[in-house]
Amino acid sequence: MSQAGREPKVAVVTGASSGIGAATARGLAEAGYRVVLAARRKDRIAELERELVERGLDARAHALDVTDADAVREFAASLERVDVLVNNAGGAVGGDTVEAGDPADWQAMYDVNVLGVLRVTQALLPGLRASGDGTVLVLSSTAGFTPYEGGGGYVAAKHGAHVIAATLRLELCGEPVRVIEIAPGMVRTEEFSLNRFHGDADRAAAVYEGVAEPLTAEDVADTVVWSVTRPSHVNIDLLVVRPRAQAAQHKVHREPRA
Repeated sequence: MSQAGREPKVAVVTGASSGIGAATARGLAEAGYRVVLAARRKDRIAELERELVERGLDARAHALDVTDADAVREFAASLERVDVLVNNAGGAVGGDTVEAGDPADWQAMYDVNVLGVLRVTQALLPGLRASGDGTVLVLSSTAGFTPYEGGGGYVAAKHGAHVIAATLRLELCGEPVRVIEIAPGMVRTEEFSLNRFHGDADRAAAVYEGVAEPLTAEDVADTVVWSVTRPSHVNIDLLVVRPRAQAAQHKVHREPRA
């Protein structure tokens, strides 16, 4: 995306400290955006900011917890311009059945995956409108479409994120703001499953056991950047991206152990 001779567009990426968020931030910076790196972990986003700036790219870090309504409002007020919002902050907690699930885990997932998206989107919408060509992108998950055992809380939360995107698109029809949803399937990142299973490395590794090539953070980031950089009149309503080995949420090809 060429931006020669004009002010670069600004893209905000939440959850930019690792995984898909960090990869997306790199991709958008490489595409010519001024990227605002928003995440809770100040050290991680500061490190990413240094990396991008040293490469001659435009980025700045801003510590942000999307579950803190006051912090989100202050963050929005600090932005002079916003053209793209990538709602990436999210995650799964626990893998228990509905019967055994901890309501605190469900609450935590709802707060970041649903209310976090809501808070940041509400706060940045005025700026996105003012840009005259805004984009809201929601990273949901194929989990939001198909329930599976042990995934009730995460499925419910990601379905909520899907519903926000679908409803917002209806409500903004006719306004200069696109609403895009990217729903990844099985993605192997350094932290997602480890966080889900409270640091249990064996349970985290079992998720991907026998799967030759799960998606990577870079695969999903590439999809995000492609969607955002389509011509303004093109809206990618919903894009589902999975590894070839995953035909559906419950259908994954796993190579037998040697």
